Amino acid sequence: VLAALRVACRLDVRGLERLPESGPAMLLCNHTTNIEGPAYYVLVQPRPTTALAKQELWDNPMTRFLMNLWHTIPVRRGEVDTAALRGCLRALDRGLFLGIAPEGTRSPTGALQPTHDGAAMLAVRRPVPVYPVAHWGLRDLGPNLRRLRRTPVSIHVGRPFRVVAPSRRPTSAELHQIATEMMYRLALLLPPELRGPYSGAESVRTNYLELLDE
Repeated sequence: VLAALRVACRLDVRGLERLPESGPAMLLCNHTTNIEGPAYYVLVQPRPTTALAKQELWDNPMTRFLMNLWHTIPVRRGEVDTAALRGCLRALDRGLFLGIAPEGTRSPTGALQPTHDGAAMLAVRRPVPVYPVAHWGLRDLGPNLRRLRRTPVSIHVGRPFRVVAPSRRPTSAELHQIATEMMYRLALLLPPELRGPYSGAESVRTNYLELLDE
């Protein structure tokens, strides 16, 4: 996968050295295509890694093979999937890197969408380091391949942080505020035009995130 990306793309990968050799940790990612999952998987190797992916990917034999090969955790979208939550907690307890896209679905424009609170819930229950990882450019890959052009693709890893919750059982409003603050850290890595509802990230103060030394 990585070799194919290097042929088809002009990769600008920054901050990968921030990732430790092993977990547990969460990788907080934006979601624009089905390509970034495999790209992230090969970039973080040999670190033990898993991720959440929509249940529908197990309906197709080819994607089901890949999901099982990568030990991906299926999640049913549009509902509170307690089985997926337990799978994520087990993965973190085993010391894995857990990739999660808090938007829950692909962005139709490439810009960030409003967050769900699942990633915040995990970060409260398991206060492991969280690494924001942002990418852009992959949405242009298909059109550029048809024109035999290489695609500029950026993948940037930001400064890690840890969630410091106000209590072991934050209110729904507090949980959503944590999720929002996490998204602002992700937005900082993106060009301003791709930050969606999280523009102005540079001036946002965080109440529930502790930035970690690098």
